[in-house]
Amino acid sequence: RAAGITRLDADVLAINHDMTEVLDHLGLTVRSRRAYDVREVTLVVPPAGTTAAAERFADAVLDRATTAEVAGLRPVLRPRSVAVIGAGHRPTSVGRLILRRIVECGFTGCVEVVARNSAAVAGIPARCSVDDLPDGIDLAVICVPAPAVVDVARRCGERGVRALLVISSGIDEPDELLRVAARYGMRVVGPNCLGLSNTEPDVRLQATFGPIADPGCVGLATQSGGVAIALIDTLNRLGLGLSTSVSLGDGIDVGAADLAAWWLADERTRAAVLYLESMPDPRTLARHLRRLAARVPVIAIRPAGSAAAERAAAAHTAARAAPRAHREALLRQSGVIVLDDLDDVPGLLALHIWQPAVAGRRVAILSNAAGLGVLAADACADAGLDVPTLSEATQEVLTACLPAGAVVTNPVDATATVAPQAFADAVDALLAAPEVDAVLALGVATAEGDPLAGCEPRTVGEGKPLVLVRPSTGVVVTRHRLGGRDVPVFTEAADAARALATAARRTRWLRTHHHRVLDAPPEVQEEPVRDAVRTALATRPEGGWLPAAAALAIGRAAGLPLCPTSIVQSAQQVEEVRRELGVPVVVKPDVDGLTGCGGVHLNLDGRPAIRAAVRDLRDRFGTDLTGIVVQPMLAPGLELLVGAVRDPEFGPVLTVGLGGASADLVDDRAYCTVPPETAELDHLLDDLRCAPRLLARPDSAEVVAAVRDTAARVAWLADRFAEIAEIEVAPLVVGPGGAAAVDLRIRVTPVSGIATNADPVRAFRP
Repeated sequence: RAAGITRLDADVLAINHDMTEVLDHLGLTVRSRRAYDVREVTLVVPPAGTTAAAERFADAVLDRATTAEVAGLRPVLRPRSVAVIGAGHRPTSVGRLILRRIVECGFTGCVEVVARNSAAVAGIPARCSVDDLPDGIDLAVICVPAPAVVDVARRCGERGVRALLVISSGIDEPDELLRVAARYGMRVVGPNCLGLSNTEPDVRLQATFGPIADPGCVGLATQSGGVAIALIDTLNRLGLGLSTSVSLGDGIDVGAADLAAWWLADERTRAAVLYLESMPDPRTLARHLRRLAARVPVIAIRPAGSAAAERAAAAHTAARAAPRAHREALLRQSGVIVLDDLDDVPGLLALHIWQPAVAGRRVAILSNAAGLGVLAADACADAGLDVPTLSEATQEVLTACLPAGAVVTNPVDATATVAPQAFADAVDALLAAPEVDAVLALGVATAEGDPLAGCEPRTVGEGKPLVLVRPSTGVVVTRHRLGGRDVPVFTEAADAARALATAARRTRWLRTHHHRVLDAPPEVQEEPVRDAVRTALATRPEGGWLPAAAALAIGRAAGLPLCPTSIVQSAQQVEEVRRELGVPVVVKPDVDGLTGCGGVHLNLDGRPAIRAAVRDLRDRFGTDLTGIVVQPMLAPGLELLVGAVRDPEFGPVLTVGLGGASADLVDDRAYCTVPPETAELDHLLDDLRCAPRLLARPDSAEVVAAVRDTAARVAWLADRFAEIAEIEVAPLVVGPGGAAAVDLRIRVTPVSGIATNADPVRAFRP
């Protein structure tokens, strides 16, 4: 496709069934006919841009890549033999610590040691050199000084080692290390990493100098050793444990996409946690994470976004940090839960693993202290949850089981004298209430007793989640056995509310996500857009901002709701346009395609004002003024921004936010990668900070419809035409008369071949 090839013809012997099967499962459209003993096959390459055919091809490639990645990780995570190279003569050396950990934790495979100055280490006879290792070692743990790593890797390849875990840091030639690994077909974890663990009973591998991971159900991949240590300790304390834990370090080869494929095939993994400071191939990662998130919760911890934090991340991961907004948009669309705070991770994991899914945002609050219930209601509102008034039927059940004086609306005040069994009956009643999606119960010990101690509800875990809050200082979440099920106990109502809200968002994603990409919007025309782009690049091969006339031609072909616009050359022509429109006009310059770059004159309604405005434009811009843009003066309305920019790593990214003067004062934008799905377009405005007020406007339905339609057309342009590097509708004015795109800016760049986000997995390992 990059070379312009749209069809591949193949002649295959009719008896070559294996080759026929390969061609049939490529994911391409296949046409064939039998000619005697030969099958004549035609493979149709999908066109550029996102189409159903391109998506089928990408999914087929991903299927094969997933199978290959799982197979490639078996020597890493299920090795039959491990060699520790550089165990050293010091008892405190990293290599010796890792070796001791492997042996003491009962690794089920064979262990070899390479230590130049020792006859035996940890009771294992040592070999003097890598050259002395037996053939076919699955995993080599390299703990030698940085200058020796590449040579050791080369020797490992010559001995048939299948995978490398490079603990060493400070390697000057990571690319050379990767070339050596590729030459010998070895996977590489690291360098500059903490190690890895697999707690499977048949493996029991703890090749790390971090904490020992207890057996459990959480998969962990992190580029920070400190984050790994903190999470492993916390998950061990909660009893969640880990299925696999991999410290990615610089991540020159094995990355989060590989581990997502592994966890998808691993029934032991019921949740996954990521901490990524760089995303070298984000589109491929997103495809893998999307499949994983459809099966288990996937949590990503948001790296700090300050300039200092990005410099620090680059210093210890040796990789370019992805633009924060683009990275989060990609993860969110893939069904990944993005969290700011490391402390929020264990509570959310406990909720997902121990309790049923949160079906919606309606929460019932039960407490034995009225003040705590009020604070919890505020916390739920802040988290975007609803605290609905309970139905009469539910209130009757609560009144029957709670002491006199109890408040049974919502929040429910069970009073300080409530007995544990009455509290448990109230929990059962709320879990059974059809108007409730989750129950948040708060309890404090009083002179009458502790309602959570001895509380034994009968229906915990049967359909709706229950979370407890016991206000105190200390750890964020603990484990409590209630009604025969594990229940997360938070120390702050705000933490519990955030966990419930986040779980509800995941449920909504599971209900609405699908693989069908957005169809082309109605009434779009490809050829006028292609002609405008070709003409612009023929005039200016290096690309740049389009003149206003060319941008308008593209906007009309895409069906954007353009404000009526004329481009003229004189004050007399401006007057003629004003007379035709019959309303005051706006005059602004067309300077190198950047309309509205200063010198905008509003509400012009007479000859003197128009002539003065045109004179000002000529004085201000001189020969740079290529035209005068004339538009009717619109009635005031809500001003928004809709645009897209082509990121070199992420492909096109759609952005929606406040427009006009407010855009300069308040940076409030939401992002999603292109192509968006139907559900993503429906919820574009939800992620804005101003969304609660924006969506509470009387005309909110019109605003949502206008943004959705404009965003769909902008996304179509960005997706279908690789030459469009940037497009911006700013402002999009939504008023009583509908929506109008006042300014449209488009920047084009030349492209070599066709590179769009619809391309499948870019890095293929044989």
